[in-house]
Amino acid sequence: MDARPIGVFDSGLGGLTTVKKLTSYLPEEDIIYLGDTGRVPYGSRSRETIIKYACQDAAFLAGFDIKAMVIACNTVSSTAYEILDKAYDIPVFEVISAPVRAAVSQTVSGRIGVIGTAATIRSGAYSKAIRDIAPEVTTISVECPLFVPLAENGRVLENDIAALTIAGDYLSQFGMSGGIDTLIMGCTHYPLLQGVIAKTLGPDVRLVDSGAETAKVVAEVIRTRELESESGRSGAVSYYVTDGIDGFTELASRLINFDVRGRIEQITLE
Repeated sequence: MDARPIGVFDSGLGGLTTVKKLTSYLPEEDIIYLGDTGRVPYGSRSRETIIKYACQDAAFLAGFDIKAMVIACNTVSSTAYEILDKAYDIPVFEVISAPVRAAVSQTVSGRIGVIGTAATIRSGAYSKAIRDIAPEVTTISVECPLFVPLAENGRVLENDIAALTIAGDYLSQFGMSGGIDTLIMGCTHYPLLQGVIAKTLGPDVRLVDSGAETAKVVAEVIRTRELESESGRSGAVSYYVTDGIDGFTELASRLINFDVRGRIEQITLE
């Protein structure tokens, strides 16, 4: 048994979609969540700045003597994963390889779409990962930079005119490219917009949630390496943010049905 917590970080509240899955797969585990809400979004930053922020986020979580670290941010996963993986002597998980395997196993047409922040798409991490395991598959990647601000501001309902208009503009590029049958939501914020994305693309496109697929892998590794906490206990989640608590608490409760009141603290990373 290993009673140490699991650390999870993201640029904002998007990583809570991963935490929600982790708590369902590993209900006995304690989780420390860091949302760098004071500097969200990461996707428009330079590579150097993303690495700097990622190292600060990871160092904060490491201070809790965690047994595993989940980078619940596609931007960081595509930019700084190897740096963090080498820096810590614990399992470090990124959110790219798991959804890639899921998408490749699901596609029938052999045409997979990827949406993500500018930094994630620019890195080519998804295209490379797909090419490595399925070179015959065609990957079409589209930057969706406004999806994170939409999610962070709660503009995620299927009938939200702003969300639908922006999604229609971004996702129309897949139609111009000949169509896809599988879409990787390459940002942990994007599942909050899943209804909008699904409505825009239609029922014939399967959506792959990068955070949810990664949570499955984390659970499997925790059990395989015998890192589980005591069986039968109820794990707790503690939340830390770098900006105001009120907005984060309200959105977490409304969008993800997570009541974080009383377990959240504002901290400073710099």
